[in-house]
Amino acid sequence: MNLPFQPPLEPMLAKLSRSIPEGDGWLFEPKWDGFRCIVFRDGDRIDLISRKLRPLGRYFPELIGPLGDALPDRCVVDGEIVVADARGHGLDFDALLQRIHPAESRINRLAAETPAAFVAFDLLAFGETSLLDEPMSARREALLDAVVGNDIVHVSPATTDRAVADDWFHRFEGAGLDGIVAKPLQGTYQPAKRALLKVKHQRTADCAVAGYRVHKDGNGVGSLLLGLFDADGAMHSVGVAASFSAERRAELLDELEPRTHDALEGHPWREWAEWDGDAAGEATGGGSRWNAGKDLSFVPIRMGLVAEVSFGQLEGRRFRHGVGFLRWRPDRTPESCTFDQLDVAEPVSFHDFVTSGVGPQSPHRT
Repeated sequence: MNLPFQPPLEPMLAKLSRSIPEGDGWLFEPKWDGFRCIVFRDGDRIDLISRKLRPLGRYFPELIGPLGDALPDRCVVDGEIVVADARGHGLDFDALLQRIHPAESRINRLAAETPAAFVAFDLLAFGETSLLDEPMSARREALLDAVVGNDIVHVSPATTDRAVADDWFHRFEGAGLDGIVAKPLQGTYQPAKRALLKVKHQRTADCAVAGYRVHKDGNGVGSLLLGLFDADGAMHSVGVAASFSAERRAELLDELEPRTHDALEGHPWREWAEWDGDAAGEATGGGSRWNAGKDLSFVPIRMGLVAEVSFGQLEGRRFRHGVGFLRWRPDRTPESCTFDQLDVAEPVSFHDFVTSGVGPQSPHRT
């Protein structure tokens, strides 16, 4: 490729912040809920590279033509691959996950049924010139000049106005806005460095704990399986709480061991627990599309425990992103853990947000 640098290139990352930063000198952008992707274009050749430096082009064939129409002949663009919910309810991450599949026939069918879009938010090279050492402000202006948006390729909204960013953070969560990313206007592009700030939504919920999975190293509890009850009294799998320290994993194993005896007596997921791991994943929507061979079986425990957990988003009836264990709730019963406790953002269509107005210095073009 006749570019100033070749793929792969690790993207610049962000570290967590508790609030949107104050003061001047920041460019605020949405934090999209999709697959991070750097696009390398050199004439007719277009390569899509993931954050983990894996090729993505074969999984999203419908992007290649529109990217060819929208991008300069030679460029490197950082952005996000997303799938819009067909009902206009923001982004559909589950549909995005389904695209990572070995069968080309399945990929082509889903490309027609649930087409992806690409949201560009940084220009890293133009022609034979690298822009990595240019400030964010200059790269943003170059991006707006270089990318001609269409129905599939969009330039991400951005603003230097903190009040606008705060409004986006609260008002457009239902469009798939995972939070806000704050970028120093004078900052250069630093591959693999956490040189940006991200502010994410965070909520809590009380969940019934139905069992656990052993950690991948075979020692201790790797994750707790969480459930919530619907209005008809059925308990649904909503995800897992994980990321325990090695010490805490061992402690949890000891704490939960007494509850593994006679655990299936009256257990709402008895049928699941008696199936094999592959069937369990398919039946509950908890399967791993990233690792088809992963064992999804679990150790059931006697019902009675309730955990308070933190989460960022609810998509469908499952938690998205890292779910953190906060504490046990001995004052709650599992049956009291229902979906109606959740504060869920009102749906907003992806199109409505991506074509919304933006703040100073950042005219939006599609």
